[in-house]
This record gives sequence, structure tokens and C-alpha cells, in this order.
Amino acid sequence: MVLLALGGGRARAAAALADPPAIPRTRAESLTARELRTFLEHVADDRLAALWRLAATTGLRRGELAGLTWRSLDLERAKLRVEQQLVRTEDGLGFGPPKSRRSERTVALDPETVETLRRHREVQLLERDLAGPAYGDRDLVFCDELGAPLDPKRLTDRFGRLRQAARIPTGTFHTLRHTAATLALTSGVPLHVVAARLGDDPKTVLDTYAHLLPRSDEQAAKAVAAALVDKPLTAAA
Repeated sequence: MVLLALGGGRARAAAALADPPAIPRTRAESLTARELRTFLEHVADDRLAALWRLAATTGLRRGELAGLTWRSLDLERAKLRVEQQLVRTEDGLGFGPPKSRRSERTVALDPETVETLRRHREVQLLERDLAGPAYGDRDLVFCDELGAPLDPKRLTDRFGRLRQAARIPTGTFHTLRHTAATLALTSGVPLHVVAARLGDDPKTVLDTYAHLLPRSDEQAAKAVAAALVDKPLTAAA
């Protein structure tokens, strides 16, 4: 109110000296390791079990998962390449490029996730054979029983129902992405590596997960202090 009573120049000068309101940082919601294990155990027999596990272990976005193709997967080398995403357009669902250039990335897979994807592929090939000419093969890793893309909104709704059935108190589909990042960071994975896996700018990841860093900072302090302690040389065997 005081600024309104000042002249134009004095008001601008006073405004320049004032502290701007702080921009709140995002504190991402994630599942605990125990909750994630409970969820994955609950959905082990779900038709999309491989999708839920892939989301939780890689942090891929919903559209990236829905747009993933088998030709972009290399199960022998345990890697996948994010090359497109499923997006909603005025005409319905369609495929487009990843969210940004950073989102075009290669992501490593753990052995259990690879095996889950292999089992998923076997079931998918059986569905294709049973559907016969009605199956529209688009090479999608995750699709419906006739090969059509999965509506991202329905994936969100399905996750919500499965989460509730698993008695996980809260979380959305995007929580799986946050969980993947949180577990990696709290396990000591460097921030730039986590950002690369997520396809995000390291600064964005830092802003989102800054609340995880104090623990890492303490670990760094202890590691540096330990390196400064003189240790007797061990005699060669």
C-alpha cells in the first residue's frame, strides 16, 4: 500500500529494493522402496506388469512408455532408446517426437526388467496369433489385445486402481517416475546420471529433488574426511 502512494520513479526504486516473493521448490512425491516392492508384487500377474516395472526402474514418462517400440529395445544389450512418445491430438492419439532433445536418450535396463519384458513379449505374440487378421501390429511394446495404442489417461486410471488395491495410500502414475529418481539419488547415483536417465536438465532435477541432497552432502563430508585420515600402508602379499 505504501508503494501506491509514491511517485512513479520512487515506487519503481522502492520495488527494486524489495525482496521478491520466494518461488516454492517442487517437492516430488515418491513411494518408499517397501511400497514400490509391494506394488510390483501386487501387479506381477497384471497384463501390463512389464510397463509398471519399466516405469519404476527407468523413470520413463507415460507417453514414452506408450510410444515405445520393440525396434527401440535391445534386450540382448539390456538397453532401450527413447525415440518417440504417444500424444493426444485434436484427431485423437498420435505419435510425436520426445519432449525435448534431452528426452531422446538411451537407458540401461536391469536383468529382472529384461526378463519381465521377455515374458511380456511372449504373451503379446500369443495375443497376436489369437487375434489373427484383427490384430493391427504397430510394433508397440505396450498396446491393447489388438495392437492399438494405450490411452495414457487410461494408464493413469489403471495405476490408481492397482495402487489402491495394493493398499498404497497415495500416488499417481507420475509418482513412479519420481520414485525411480528418488531411489537412484538416495543410493548415491550422481545427479547428472539420474538426469540423463530421466531425459531432464540437471538443473530441473536439482530443483525437484533438492530435499534429498542434505543426506548426500553429509555423505560427501564424511568421504572427504575419511580420505584425509592417514592409514598405514598394507604390506604386499
